[in-house]
Amino acid sequence: MYIKRAIEETVIQVSHMFPVMLVTGPRQVGKTTLLKQLAEENRKYVTLDDPDVRYLAKRDPALFMQRYTPPVLIDEIQYATELLPYIKMSVDDSGRKGDFWITGSQVFRLMQNVSESLAGRVGIINLLGLSDAEIYGYESEPFTTDSERLMQRLEITKERGLNEVYARIFRGSMPELYANESMDWETYYRSYVDTYLQRDIRDLAQVADEMDFYRFMTVVAAHTARPVVYEELANEVGMSAPTAKKWLSILVSSHIVALVQPYSNNILKRVVKMPLMHFLDTGLAAYLLKWGNPEALEKGAMSGAFFESYIFSEIYKSYLNAGKEPPIFYYRDKEQKEIDLILYQDGTLFPIEIKKTASPGKAAIKNFRVLNPVQEPERFGVVNELKTEIGQGSVICMARELLPIDEKNWYVPVWIL
Repeated sequence: MYIKRAIEETVIQVSHMFPVMLVTGPRQVGKTTLLKQLAEENRKYVTLDDPDVRYLAKRDPALFMQRYTPPVLIDEIQYATELLPYIKMSVDDSGRKGDFWITGSQVFRLMQNVSESLAGRVGIINLLGLSDAEIYGYESEPFTTDSERLMQRLEITKERGLNEVYARIFRGSMPELYANESMDWETYYRSYVDTYLQRDIRDLAQVADEMDFYRFMTVVAAHTARPVVYEELANEVGMSAPTAKKWLSILVSSHIVALVQPYSNNILKRVVKMPLMHFLDTGLAAYLLKWGNPEALEKGAMSGAFFESYIFSEIYKSYLNAGKEPPIFYYRDKEQKEIDLILYQDGTLFPIEIKKTASPGKAAIKNFRVLNPVQEPERFGVVNELKTEIGQGSVICMARELLPIDEKNWYVPVWIL
């Protein structure tokens, strides 16, 4: 069963803009399924997973290009990056848009080759797992805190209670788990991790031991929704901090983890410089940490962290699916004052707090005031051109109603994201 993807319009737009389109993302998020669904009848399909085809592509890329003429969809391009210079020559000769659609999972290996060989000729799309909009069948749009937009969302979304939300968090975002309801959750994720370790990680020179990397993934999952401290990660696994930094970059490059940079400017001088880390698929994180069911996860010590990473992931995907760079930051200073997420758009900051409660109270927005100095740069000896406005804020929570907290901030039920 094909689940309609929110990114379809973006894919078509990018294909019309560039001669080569690369769709990248984690394994099994539906890259090939999506492109096959959108492909016109005359577009050939070839996968480099096939060892015979891969051998031809690596040994004689010119002959491969004669056999598979555009328009063509080439799956798993990272297995034969020798094709990239020949793709460049082909698109330079033809000048046509959308000739080559390519996919790749091993982003950490692929992107350097693509940027060198196809600079200016390739549009890159990042596809992640399913969003709530895709799972529940309503319109996807980039998340904003605008109260009028949120009011409109009430008309198309359906209320979900705590148990339903955690069932969604526990199940994760992989399309196969929703397209095939008989698929066993634990078996699926076990296979997923084995494939990732054996096919993506084994080849990397900087990863000598797959089981060490598995333990590292588990430690990272346990640190979701927390600032990155490489020494902590390293100590828990028994490795050096530089190795932990290198391995975390692999998880980021393969879209298992996202890092959120701290917001700062010349006025907010006491901001910490550590990025915030979120596991992008809460189902995978739950599997790695051996949570057995949604009820145990909801009542467990990591319940709040999973709730926060789930909401971050939904907001993050809402921008990627619209073909936009997610304008997401967070705030934390040396006095331990935090704002979970900040959207920074058009010279305006939109603060977001995340609370796993139905009644957060006004205390949930108390840290929003730490941003106030950015509205008056002249008071702090900073040029007025750096003035930044503060827009509407949100407390995303388990509230049943969309309600104002004050004239500028709203309680936002998680199910209307």
